[in-house]
Amino acid sequence: MLGLFVLVGLGAWILWYQKTTDDTGAVFSSKFATRMDKLWVVAQDSIRDHKYLRAEKALLTILRVDERNATAYNRLGILYAKQRAYQDAIECFEIAQSLEPSASSLHNVGLIYYETGQYEKAALAFQQALQIESDLAARHIAYAKVQEKMGNAKQMIASLERAVELEPIPQSLSILADAYERDGQHELSQKIREKVGKLIQPTTSPQQRIKQPRKVVM
Repeated sequence: MLGLFVLVGLGAWILWYQKTTDDTGAVFSSKFATRMDKLWVVAQDSIRDHKYLRAEKALLTILRVDERNATAYNRLGILYAKQRAYQDAIECFEIAQSLEPSASSLHNVGLIYYETGQYEKAALAFQQALQIESDLAARHIAYAKVQEKMGNAKQMIASLERAVELEPIPQSLSILADAYERDGQHELSQKIREKVGKLIQPTTSPQQRIKQPRKVVM
């Protein structure tokens, strides 16, 4: 009988210990998540306010705790790019890409290569980004710009036409019109400009179209 009581007591102690351990783990996990959230807020606010050193410290602290955080590497790359520390930016984007392949990381790398005049590398990065995600006009416009730098007018125009298909807004149309003009396709350029003019022409309500009485000149 005594042995039975001992076993029951031991079982109760094990259950209590497991519950205490689980509760402690939950509290630790909650505190950890809260601290990480605060670091993200500090990083984002600091980047927005151009407090780059503070933002860098917050992001590096996140990476010390979570060294495989691809988002943190991406943000750090953007931070370095803003400061024109292009090589550091490229390294961050490449690490992010190795951890979590994404069109954004590749596009960011392409932008850095474009900025530093490494157009072939930029074109390759943009092309790989488009293979992952091709439904954003901005990606096609970026690819078009680097193709223009490389002297590939045909590919440049094809990319801009695709961008306009995806997002036929005045900005995209104007870029395409300029490209047509530089390529000697003046009629196409004029048609696009006329379309842009219609899009940006202010609309008037029926009330506004009512003829206003003329002012009497004294």
